[in-house]
Amino acid sequence: MSSGNSNGKSSAAGVIGYFDSPDAILSGMKKVKAANFKNFDAFTPFPVHGLEHAQGLKRSFLPWVTFFGGLTGLTIGMGFQYWTSAVDWPINVGGKPFFSWPAFVPVAYEVTVLLAGLSTVAAMLLVNGLPNLKKRTFSVSLTVDKFAIIIEADRGAQNGKYRPYSENDAIEVLKLAGASGVKAVTDSGWFEN
Repeated sequence: MSSGNSNGKSSAAGVIGYFDSPDAILSGMKKVKAANFKNFDAFTPFPVHGLEHAQGLKRSFLPWVTFFGGLTGLTIGMGFQYWTSAVDWPINVGGKPFFSWPAFVPVAYEVTVLLAGLSTVAAMLLVNGLPNLKKRTFSVSLTVDKFAIIIEADRGAQNGKYRPYSENDAIEVLKLAGASGVKAVTDSGWFEN
């Protein structure tokens, strides 16, 4: 795998700290959040309730994408059936009205579910930056049996809103947050245990 730098040297990817339990990572995340770094994340083998609040993550907008995708599907499903039955090719079948909406419900329901599901998956892939072909995990067992917080090295101009990244500073913050082990990782150090 090529290094992250054009001159052959590997560049710093960040600092990773390992924690012993869900409570420890939850407490540590609050301290890392308070340190005000721009890019940091947690890795756990199972969901740790409250971790998203400790990290300061906001509620996802994906439910709104699902709602509007479903609403679009309902509109398309009912509109297409109305157009074909009452406008484009109206046929009087047994004296029923041209817009016989109870008969249209199954198709409209299926199109609603289809577009809600597809729009949710598409938005989720877009928001999460998937498929992720460049960034790899720093440890194969990171989400199998370890709890970890990584403070990533900033790439680009510093914003005065956040604390500037320094490897020594990040190591110190993770140690103060209660990490049982801390190490710096580079772009070429993928899949090291």
